[in-house]
Amino acid sequence: MREFGLGTNVNTVGDLDQLHHGPGSCSTRPLVSVVIPAYNCAQYIAQAIQSLLDQSFTNLEIIIVNDGSPDTPALEAALSPFQSRILYLKHASKGPAGARNTGIRRAQGKYVAFLDGDDYWAPEHLAMQIRMLEQQPGLELAYCDCVLIKDEKPYTHAFQLQPQAARVSLESLLSEESAISTSSTVVSRAAIVSAGLFDESFVRCEDFDMWLRLAYRGVRMNFHPDAPVYHRMNSAGLSANRTAMIQDLIRVYQKSVSTMDLSEEQRQIVRDMVERAEAEYLVEKLKECIEREDYAEARLAAERALALKNTWKLKISALALKAAPRVFRFFHLGRAFVLGRRLYARSTSVPPSPGVAVNSEEHQPPLVHQ
Repeated sequence: MREFGLGTNVNTVGDLDQLHHGPGSCSTRPLVSVVIPAYNCAQYIAQAIQSLLDQSFTNLEIIIVNDGSPDTPALEAALSPFQSRILYLKHASKGPAGARNTGIRRAQGKYVAFLDGDDYWAPEHLAMQIRMLEQQPGLELAYCDCVLIKDEKPYTHAFQLQPQAARVSLESLLSEESAISTSSTVVSRAAIVSAGLFDESFVRCEDFDMWLRLAYRGVRMNFHPDAPVYHRMNSAGLSANRTAMIQDLIRVYQKSVSTMDLSEEQRQIVRDMVERAEAEYLVEKLKECIEREDYAEARLAAERALALKNTWKLKISALALKAAPRVFRFFHLGRAFVLGRRLYARSTSVPPSPGVAVNSEEHQPPLVHQ
């Protein structure tokens, strides 16, 4: 392995013009650099790496970036069997954006692929994405469907929850009709560098911000309908904090308006999406207030959400909170329990994606527990 042991500490960031590699033989370099940010994922990281080593496409390098993880001893123990196959870097915690940027700076490949430390790929993932990138002239970013996993069981596909627009554009991204999963993405390294790398001021939604900036710069994107990527819905992950996620989503939209020369149509999309996000934020706050029995704040959140999103559910919620808040809380908690049971039952009957059998051992490497 090139660098392991305690890892290479990366504490400073070079200028963008220093990110391009110097002269060298392209034939000795990998075509794809896979960047894995590692933070509290020691129990899953071996499975993620093994899924890369099992790829039918083999011209790749694996870069693990320890983002100041609290579980570093366990993480390094899990990485030890792979030390001859990976480049291991670490720095103080900078969040997913900073960790990915560190990996991109050290990447040698023409393309960069991203994989979260608790996700994994089926063996054909990279071959499928690289084939699409190399066969479609001008294409610089490819993504695909994902199998979503909860409680170690697959329960649905991302594209079933969010059908994709036929053509990926800035408009379809702004309206979330195109939704790119980072762990499924393979993108031109040059395009990412030219866009200025991930914005490290975002703890969440930094990937959405990047896809918007790439689309604005004219980067052509496309997706594959198969689902050779397995994504864990981690209740302890950053995306699990729904209210914080929505707040950062709104910040990304606000940034797009202030930094991009958007058309009036695009600005209207942003206004509509921000209004929807604000309503969703208030609904989440409403739920939180009900669960902690803060009925005054719950009523206020319901009224504000109703002003933005006039739906019968919000109307009933607002009326119930005024008339019988404790009864409403009882039914709310009961409904959450029932939905949880339905989700668990659904996890045993996920329809397969074309070309990928969800429950097939061939496409789903065994889970690794430490």
